[in-house]
Amino acid sequence: MISQETLDALKNIGLNLYERKLYAALIARGTSNVGELSELASVPRSRAYDVLESLGEKGFVIIKHAKPMQYVAVDPVEAIEKSKQILKDNFDRTVTRMSAFSTSDSMKELSSLYTSGLSLVDPSELSGSFKGNYSMNLHVNSMIKGAQNSIDIMTTESGVKTLVDKHSNILQKAKKNGIKLRVAAPVTSSNKDEAKIISELADFRDLKSSGKKLPVGRMMIVDGKQVMFGLTDDSKTHESQDTAFWSASDHFSENFAQTMFEMIWGHLK
Repeated sequence: MISQETLDALKNIGLNLYERKLYAALIARGTSNVGELSELASVPRSRAYDVLESLGEKGFVIIKHAKPMQYVAVDPVEAIEKSKQILKDNFDRTVTRMSAFSTSDSMKELSSLYTSGLSLVDPSELSGSFKGNYSMNLHVNSMIKGAQNSIDIMTTESGVKTLVDKHSNILQKAKKNGIKLRVAAPVTSSNKDEAKIISELADFRDLKSSGKKLPVGRMMIVDGKQVMFGLTDDSKTHESQDTAFWSASDHFSENFAQTMFEMIWGHLK
């Protein structure tokens, strides 16, 4: 009834397999009931009710409360517009609720419980990995926000551009709050503009200035207490597969990562 390309396109806008199959079947029929649709779409009847209700909530189906229950397909053009508006309304409501929650007594209770829980954990156990640029950048922002004294960053040629594109605003706030910022990165013809921007926010040194072969990679140390390492080559790895390791171990951060950064920093101009 419908091409695989179109089914894949429906997947890209958030419809799961059963939703795609039932919506396609309903479009072909215009209006129908559960029994007919489940057979036509090869979807178990026991699942079809919930899936069709979900399609109704998303704006793709109109439910006629009759006996038996009838379902009417929404015009695809109209369905997309309705779905966009529903998503926007849901997003706005969620953001409003989250904003209210962030200043509530419940948040204070959770924060107190989190602090108490952390006191029982060995810092060496506070570690983990992040996969994908999106989650990595979110955690980098979180680390920067939590800095109290210093932020030391060693990064790559393209990493300088990432600092500008994803983190420059929050680094600016950190600078205004008196956080000591140091950045070491290679400066090339392709990133010299971004390097200039970062040099206005932090004490910046060129990784190529020493004339020696030094370790090159991505590392960020905050207050000498937590560190994040890039584990993949960001110039060769797709952003969805980029991976990093994070640790809040004082011993690892101060005695290994910080020592290595200071050693490299001392060779640079």
